Amino acid sequence: MADFVTLHEPMLRLGAFGVTMMVMACWEGAAPRRLRALSRAARWPANIGIVAINTVAVRLLFPAAAVGAALWAAESDIGLFHWAVVPQWAAIGLSVILLDLLIYGQHVVMHKVPLLWRLHRMHHMDRDVDFTTALRFHPVEIILSAGVKFLAVIALGAPAVAVIIFEVILNSSAIFNHGNVRLPVRLDGILRIIVVTPDMHRVHHSARAEETNSNYGFAFAFWDRLFGTYRKSPARGHDAMTLGLPAFRAPGDGRLLSLLLNPLR
Repeated sequence: MADFVTLHEPMLRLGAFGVTMMVMACWEGAAPRRLRALSRAARWPANIGIVAINTVAVRLLFPAAAVGAALWAAESDIGLFHWAVVPQWAAIGLSVILLDLLIYGQHVVMHKVPLLWRLHRMHHMDRDVDFTTALRFHPVEIILSAGVKFLAVIALGAPAVAVIIFEVILNSSAIFNHGNVRLPVRLDGILRIIVVTPDMHRVHHSARAEETNSNYGFAFAFWDRLFGTYRKSPARGHDAMTLGLPAFRAPGDGRLLSLLLNPLR
């Protein structure tokens, strides 16, 4: 099974990405959680254009992707799980969990370090939040994140199959939890014990600073509770809350070139 997953890594990742995108697009159309502040035509070209730029940038700088780092570490016998005697299933499970913890920690750092926040704030400038917001990260942030992830994969000696599983979970959960979709309250409460739900993550996109600096998790919800950054709901409620950043609300701020140059402002 592990060999099959590794061999078909591009197909599995792209397939999961495409299916999740289509499901969320249909779900948002059928049962939106909030009324849109801006039309899709005003937001989607920039959000989708950014993911195209990011894909090219990462592939040019890191042609092998994170799974390549895992395969290299295995061949070179480098990393924690190549030195420690642990079952393969344990190495896979722990790698997925620890890589998600890394993403949580990295997210906190992007908010706390002013220079890094200049890069990350592009993600928070979106005045609506839907599944395309999950694609909206500055190319420099994506490159830095990829470099950190590659180093972590090598340090852990994470199995290649664990890296692929993690990438699929991370990408799919990010698209899901940015969705402008409605879940029954009881179901949302049950799900967010383990995974980040749209209502949980939407709080993080509030224009209120104390709410922006909460709910940092991407895939697993328990890190926020464990480290004291969890906030159950926005003060004004999901329907009345303001999304985005107060300093960047002009129509031109959402254009692709303006977003790419925003860290210089």
